[in-house]
Amino acid sequence: MNTTVIRPLRFTTDVQGMRAFLETLGLRARIESERGGWVDMLAGRGMVALHDAASSSTGGLPGQTRLSFEADDLGELKDRLEQVGFVDATVFDEAYGRVLSVSGPEGVVIWVDERNDDLYGYKLHTTRPDERWSVTPYLTGADEAPWLRFLDALRVPRAARFGPSGGEFDVRLDFVTTEDLDDVHARVGGSRTEDGLEIVDPDGRLVVVHG
Repeated sequence: MNTTVIRPLRFTTDVQGMRAFLETLGLRARIESERGGWVDMLAGRGMVALHDAASSSTGGLPGQTRLSFEADDLGELKDRLEQVGFVDATVFDEAYGRVLSVSGPEGVVIWVDERNDDLYGYKLHTTRPDERWSVTPYLTGADEAPWLRFLDALRVPRAARFGPSGGEFDVRLDFVTTEDLDDVHARVGGSRTEDGLEIVDPDGRLVVVHG
């Protein structure tokens, strides 16, 4: 079965600082670049990728988070997306592997990397994440109904949270955990609110953890 995983991509000036922050939450590094400009982090459900903003070839800005995914088979995913109306889905080769580009709802360009066994230039880690944690990016400027249809087409239903639909599309790193939020608060600080635990990450961006 072709598995797709939600994997928000954070552009940062401090890859190691963000990595340490996410490890404190319970995520663990899976693959990192030997040059140090990339690392992807596993949660019990979902992933977060960290990319050095200075080396971004797509104009990623420090602190910016983009919605992206990882899949086993991009050819099968492309066919599935085309069948439900996302007809501009395109697969192409990059130096690090195959990538799918598709226009999601409201014309937002979404990138999906194909899982790659060729790890030349990368290091593989085998540590396991804390299974109690899930990555649930918070989308604003997004009309929920068409986005839910898009996520269903990717077979990652209910993998995101939705805020106000007005304004420009934006992505915030959010998480859901079954760990006691008092324990998380004691470990990472932040402020308790009705929504959960609000934390400022090393990029100066708000992260919300929901219980």
